[in-house]
Parts: sequence; structure tokens; C-alpha cells
Amino acid sequence: MTLPAHSASLTATARRTRGRPRSGEATDIDEQLLAVALSEFVTNGYGGTSLNQIIRAAGVSKTTLYQRYASKEALFRAIMQRQVERLAPETRLSLEAEGVSLETGLADYANRALAFSLQGDLLEVNRLIYSEASRFPELAQAAAESSRSGIAQIARFIASCSKAEGHACTDPETAATVFIFMLRGWYGDVMLTHAQISPEDRERWVQRTVAALLAGRRGW
Repeated sequence: MTLPAHSASLTATARRTRGRPRSGEATDIDEQLLAVALSEFVTNGYGGTSLNQIIRAAGVSKTTLYQRYASKEALFRAIMQRQVERLAPETRLSLEAEGVSLETGLADYANRALAFSLQGDLLEVNRLIYSEASRFPELAQAAAESSRSGIAQIARFIASCSKAEGHACTDPETAATVFIFMLRGWYGDVMLTHAQISPEDRERWVQRTVAALLAGRRGW
């Protein structure tokens, strides 16, 4: 199998470093190790990838990997966390802006999150989860943790907007949960069918979804 370019640079880093790596070197090793692991998971599937394969592809020692990740599950969780960290800036700014209405904030969040999630590594990670979660519950658990993070953020925003707009809201978490799972349902359908969705189509769907959610606002 042909290794991605970042695998070679990781090998060079690993061979260059003796003893405990310096802080900057350790960060580089972590970043590139996660990149190599993601490439292996995407190419071979979660079940078809072993830690020994990742060690060989990355050109590191077993000690280097196991000091950081005790299991394949721990390594995949680290990849998921990195994807969550990459997604956060795409959604956080609009939600923290002062004076943003609930409708505008939810629509902006949805459009940013969906657009970002339908491209690059994040799309590949989610396809991997959907395809193998039934056989490997740890993948479903990692995805659930990601969803909980989004739900908590949206719930805080709903509570803040409801207070500012003079609407009573006794259960923002349930409203946030419904919203996130509406997004997940649409995203899953698009992802699994490989449908080509234009930004205009996505924005129209988001607009209708937010309107449907807010129609039940009295019951929150």
C-alpha cells in the first residue's frame, strides 16, 4: 500500500528522536500519528486495521504508540476528538455573537456544521462510523459523545436566546436534542446516498427545519 506523504515525515521524526521527545516534537508526532491512523482506518476499515498496521505505516515503535493510545478504540476516540475540535470554530462564533436571534443562530449553526461535515476527513470518518458501528459499538459511542457536545452547546444557546427574547424555556436540552437529530438524519441520508446537494438546497432545507422546530417553541 502506498503511504501518504505525511507518513514519511512521521518516520523521519521518529527516527530522529531518541529518548523522550521535546514538547514540540511530541506534538508533531501526535498530529502525524493521528493522520496516519485516519488514513489506515479509511483505507482498510476499522475492523480491517490493526495497531500493528498503523505502527508499520507510521514508522514508529510500539512504545511510541502505546504510550499515547492504549487501544485501537482510544486511538479512534482521539481522531474523533480532533475532528470535533476542527468543527468547533466553524459553529462557535455565530452562537456566541451578541444580538443573534434564535432562528438566525440555529440556521447559521446548521449550515456551517453540515457544510463542513460533508467534506474532507470529517466526511470519511462519519462514513466509517455509519458503515461499521453495528459491528463495533465503540464507534457508535464515539459518535454519541460528539453529538452530546453539540447538544450541550445548542441547549445553552437556546436557553440564552429564550431569556433574551422573553420566551419561557424549561427544557432547552430536549429542544437541542431534537434539533441535532434532525440534522443528523438529513446528513446521514445525504452521506450514505452520496447525493450531490447544492448550498442553496441545503440552506432551504435548514430554513424549513428551523421553522418546524420553532413552531413547537411554546411547548419547550
